[in-house]
Amino acid sequence: MEREFGKQGFPVPALGLGAGSLGDPALDETRVDALLNSALDMGITLIDSARSYALSEERIGRHIAHRRRQFILSTKVGYGIPGHADWTYGCILAGIDAALKRLRTDCLDIVHLHSCPLETLRQGDAILALHKARDQGKLRVAAYSGENEALHWAIESGQFGGVECSVNLFDQRCLEHFLPLAQERGIGVIAKRPLANAPWRFAQRPVGEYCEEYWSRWQAMEIAADDMDWQELALRFAAFAPAVCCAIVGTASPVHLLQNKIFADQGPLPATRFDSLRQSFRQHDDNWVGQI
Repeated sequence: MEREFGKQGFPVPALGLGAGSLGDPALDETRVDALLNSALDMGITLIDSARSYALSEERIGRHIAHRRRQFILSTKVGYGIPGHADWTYGCILAGIDAALKRLRTDCLDIVHLHSCPLETLRQGDAILALHKARDQGKLRVAAYSGENEALHWAIESGQFGGVECSVNLFDQRCLEHFLPLAQERGIGVIAKRPLANAPWRFAQRPVGEYCEEYWSRWQAMEIAADDMDWQELALRFAAFAPAVCCAIVGTASPVHLLQNKIFADQGPLPATRFDSLRQSFRQHDDNWVGQI
């Protein structure tokens, strides 16, 4: 199941792989190889990484560079380059070159500025560097990954062909105005955290866990999965929300990835179910901003 990535000239799958967990040095290379190749075999043909994901980019290059024509490659830059201050023109260009080398490719499909602060976006050098690399053929789509005011600015600026942001049952604000505007302007949208870090795993507030905020929102909304697995409900909500082109899930398990693929293949939620979930968020929204 594929959709066009905005008006950027190529399709993407409804379900993609978030490759953050693949950066863990404790993860065995055999398991990494199995996961990446299984993903492509399943038709999960968008893989999203970042410089900050430890060994992720290097491992993608090592294990599936020979299948490069079979998948869309998305990564993120902006920081962590020796000899360059973060977010500077030189840092962006050097970061793109480093990603190309680690991923063993001569062109990246989508390159995001990774949670770049709004003031840095407005300053402009990071965007100019992205555009230069695009003009040089090193990337196809200049993109932005982030939330809230910075996301809104990026969409309105006309400088980006793609965005990545949190979209899930408990993170819906971007669906009100930001993503409809992106769709109107032909900007491709990648939804991260479609499973909301699975707050339903916890009977009590998971203090200090990444999903603590989402757990609180889940309790406030008082929604039920009813006849559906929570994971299926969440994934189908996010992957088929208006304007979303691809929803990325992170896992190190081919079994879990296949289960997510099966859920995504069920298609959109019934319209009445989707609308009720949107209405529940609107009713309980207490300044629930997008989670970075």
